[in-house]
Amino acid sequence: MKLKSIERFPFEIQKSLRKFQFVSDPVITEYKPLIGQSIPDLESFAESLGEKPFRGRQLFDWIYRQQVDDFSVMTDLSIPFREKLTNVPIHPLKMITGDVSVSKQTRKILFELLDGKLVEAVLMIEGNRITVCLSTQVGCAVDCDFCATAKMGFIKNLTAGEIVDQFLQLQKMSSEKITNVVFMGMGEPFLNYKNTIAAADLLHQPKGINMAAWRITISTAGIVPKIRQFAEEEQPYKLAVSLNGSTHEQRLKTMPITQTHTFSNLINASKDYAYNSRNRITFEYVLMDGINDEPQDAERLIRLLGSIECKLNMIPYNEIGGVYNRPSDERIEAFMEPLKRAPFPVTVRWSKGTDIDAGCGQLVTSST
Repeated sequence: MKLKSIERFPFEIQKSLRKFQFVSDPVITEYKPLIGQSIPDLESFAESLGEKPFRGRQLFDWIYRQQVDDFSVMTDLSIPFREKLTNVPIHPLKMITGDVSVSKQTRKILFELLDGKLVEAVLMIEGNRITVCLSTQVGCAVDCDFCATAKMGFIKNLTAGEIVDQFLQLQKMSSEKITNVVFMGMGEPFLNYKNTIAAADLLHQPKGINMAAWRITISTAGIVPKIRQFAEEEQPYKLAVSLNGSTHEQRLKTMPITQTHTFSNLINASKDYAYNSRNRITFEYVLMDGINDEPQDAERLIRLLGSIECKLNMIPYNEIGGVYNRPSDERIEAFMEPLKRAPFPVTVRWSKGTDIDAGCGQLVTSST
């Protein structure tokens, strides 16, 4: 990825981005970053420094609810305690660069982890809806043939703190409060299940960020055992499944994971989730020219999903310079025609920020 300096942005964007230059260069420390730690974690941390547990709760409030990252501003902490915190890092991520779409409605931010690896996140504005798309891994092991992130291969799982810090730094950048979170960035969230759920829990924590559970969506390419675990644990967050095909054979052509987690097993697990949780599941369907965009595919989707409490999002393919292409507007319209009589809601979701490669399936970095 070609990195851009902040000075190349218009002045008003520079001003916004410079608000982010509060994270110092990564340093080796005996302490792990505070972002990502829960209330019990911070209570134990405070005790390890010879303080009372309530000091940990105060730290939690400052970091997550008030979203302050300067110990000197945390005025209800004693001066001796603040002195002990001098060498304790708050952020596990450092913002490197930012891209802003022509419309000014989408921002893509490149972050550096403490080990030098890189990850991207996206902030999108649509009316009163401010959505952030968070990454859960550096790279991805699922290897969907049409996705740019897959070309990186799998590099590492992100910690809960590295996931949540994307949100906190994007919130500082946004002039409005973030209203929705989608775990649809780089990586497969359900192959980093523990940290993904821990991050969602921190976003949802009433004493902290306090994001409503129904405003948090976790997307999966179809890790069937984890879908079932998600249901059994009665997780309150919304679930989205990337379908991208109307038959097993068709899906297998672009999503190798279908060999391990078959199409029928994925549909059955999704159906069971929707029935047992009483939550509507969202199916994402990336429309690729000549691959899965025939009207017959739409007819099959109606039969396949008709008995499931669901919503279907159609996503015209965001091209990445490979062999796949976005269908013409005429083919999209022909595909959508049968879906007008579907017994479930169907929407066409045009990805934001494709001009800066911030659309669905376009995130990729030069991490090594």
